[in-house]
Amino acid sequence: MVFRHTPLDKDDLLEMLYYLKLVRAIEERLSILHRQGKVLGGIFSGIGQEAIVVGTCYGLRREDYICPLHRDLGAFLVKGVQPKHLIAQIFGKRDGLSRGKDSYLHSGVPELGIFGNTSMLGANLPVACGIAYGFKLRGEDHVVLGYFGEGAASVGDTHEAMNFAGIHKLPVIFVCENNFYAYSVPVEKQMAIADVADRAAGYGFPGTTCYGNDLLAVFHATRHAIERARRGEGPTLIEFKTYRWHGHSEHDKAFYRSEEELLEWKSRDPIPQFEAYLREKKILSEEGLAEITQKIQQEIDEAVQFAEENPYPEPESALEDLYA
Repeated sequence: MVFRHTPLDKDDLLEMLYYLKLVRAIEERLSILHRQGKVLGGIFSGIGQEAIVVGTCYGLRREDYICPLHRDLGAFLVKGVQPKHLIAQIFGKRDGLSRGKDSYLHSGVPELGIFGNTSMLGANLPVACGIAYGFKLRGEDHVVLGYFGEGAASVGDTHEAMNFAGIHKLPVIFVCENNFYAYSVPVEKQMAIADVADRAAGYGFPGTTCYGNDLLAVFHATRHAIERARRGEGPTLIEFKTYRWHGHSEHDKAFYRSEEELLEWKSRDPIPQFEAYLREKKILSEEGLAEITQKIQQEIDEAVQFAEENPYPEPESALEDLYA
C-alpha cells in the first residue's frame, strides 16, 4: 500500500475498496474457521466496522504507529501484514506474528509500526502516548493512532492518556470506535453524554464525531488530524459512530439488542455504499469488481492453506525471546 495523492486518485480509491472487501472476507472466513474448531482463542469480529480500520490506516507511513484493539484485525492488513501470517497467528502456528506464543489479539509488528494490544481495553492509550512522546523528543513528525471503544472511554487509562497528550501536545490521534455496546452494556448505561468526543475539550484539544460507515468521511477526518499532529499542533479525538454485526465475540449471541436494530445497521453496510460511490464516479465496473473479488478469494484460500499446513512451534522455542 502506497499513499499516492491528495485528493485520492482512482488507484487509491480502488485500493481502499480492495482493503474493505479483504477485511470483510477474512472476518467471514474466520467466523467459519472458529465454528470448525481451527482457531486458538476467541474471534472478536469487526464485521460492519471495516470503514474505520481502512479509513484511518490507509496512507500511514511505515514509521507511523498504530495501537489497535481486539476488533481491529483489518488494521494489521492495511498496515502491511500478509493474510497468511495473520491467519497463522490466529491458528497459533510457527510462522504467525508471535511464533505461536500468543493470540492475534496481543501480537505486534514493530517493523510495520504495530504495537500489540492488551486485554485491558484502554490500556493501549498510555502506550500510544509513550510512543508519541518519543517521536516528539526526537523531533520526528511521525504520528500514533490509538484505538478504543466507547466502553473503554470510561476507564482511568483513557483519561490519563488524553490528559498527558493534551499537556504535552503529543502527535497522537485517539480513535474511538463507538459501536454502542461495551459487550452487552448500551452506551446510555455507561455515560451521561451523547458523544465521547465532547470530552476532548476537557483535555485541551479538539474532538469531533464522524459517521464511521462512510469510508471517505473516516479517511478525511483522520487525515486532517494527522496533518495537524505532524505540524506539532497536538492530539485529536475522533469518535466514529458505527455498529458491529456480530456479538462481542463469536460465542456471544447478542440477545441484548433487537433484530430490528441490527437490520437497520446492516442496511448501512459500508462496502456497498462505497461500491455505489465508485460506480457513480465511473471508477468501478462490474468486471473490475469481479476481478477484486476473485483476487481476494484466492488470497484467502492460499492464506488458510498456508496456516493449516504450517507446523506448530517446537516446545523448546518457549524458552526463546525471553528478556529480563
